[in-house]
Amino acid sequence: MDIPSLQKALLRPEIYPDLPREVKLIETHISLLFLTGNYVYKVKKPVDFGFLDFTSLEKRRYFCEQEVKLNRRLSPAIYLGVAEITRDRERISLDGEGVVEEYAVRMRQIPEKLLMDKLLERGRVTPKMMEAVSEKLVRFYSEAETNELIRSFGRPERVKQDTDENFEQTEKYLGVTISKDVYEEIKRRTNEFFRVKERIFHQRIGSDRIRDCHGDLRLEHIFWGDEIAIFDCIEFNQRFRYTDVAADIAFLVMDLDYHGRKDLSEHLVRAYVEKSDDREVMNVLDFYKCYRAYVRGKVESFRLDDPNIPKEEKEKALQRARKYFELAWQYGKRL
Repeated sequence: MDIPSLQKALLRPEIYPDLPREVKLIETHISLLFLTGNYVYKVKKPVDFGFLDFTSLEKRRYFCEQEVKLNRRLSPAIYLGVAEITRDRERISLDGEGVVEEYAVRMRQIPEKLLMDKLLERGRVTPKMMEAVSEKLVRFYSEAETNELIRSFGRPERVKQDTDENFEQTEKYLGVTISKDVYEEIKRRTNEFFRVKERIFHQRIGSDRIRDCHGDLRLEHIFWGDEIAIFDCIEFNQRFRYTDVAADIAFLVMDLDYHGRKDLSEHLVRAYVEKSDDREVMNVLDFYKCYRAYVRGKVESFRLDDPNIPKEEKEKALQRARKYFELAWQYGKRL
């Protein structure tokens, strides 16, 4: 089924079991999300960006199943299963008769106003909430899978592949979103950290801190409901998920710093260290915060090259990229 036909079919309210009055569509570069008011149906686009490959129906089915399985670790009430989109003659159905044309992750729709980034905007995130999030993460990391393959992703030479990739991919933005001096300083300090602090990476491996983590731990992926739900983990690439727990939590710490809430980020770190007894985390936290801020600067820079993004939004992306790179530089100076 081609994307326009699929879109048209899934915007028809009558095919959904809860019979919504209308269906809303949100489109990202990798997904189509159909919102009924009660549920969300997330369809993966047939795209290949190198770091993800959804080009065959079989791959899309597999990654839909992986998304549900992995996200149920931290948000079991949101991820309900995988729906089949079927065709019987000209009739398109969800889990109906006929040939399977596509797959969709079926999720419970949650109110956006209870996402932590929205709560932060309204000044409603407290230190107590940080403690609760920390407690959930400590429990998650202690139970998250680890094995010889997963631990291998914590080796310094493996981690350096990611930082090298970042520097290569941002060279074209020198003088646009990042100055040459800042670029060179972050790169120098990052590479020096690998050289001088190599043993720390091996200590982290020896302490069993390399786990199957979330991979995209940001404020917008934390739902403050009756229970805390942390959703939208990386399902499409193990490289982004098999990592030091320090790299995972550093994403959230950096996100709080970016939004001007250093008080909350420091409280989160203190609570995490106290509950996990992972005091070694402080030896690598600035390194991974620098890495995470740099990645966000890179991603926002990429938006400048997208012909489908309006000029006004590109200007906002430019400002966000500069702010992230500035934050990465601040962290880098402490390495």
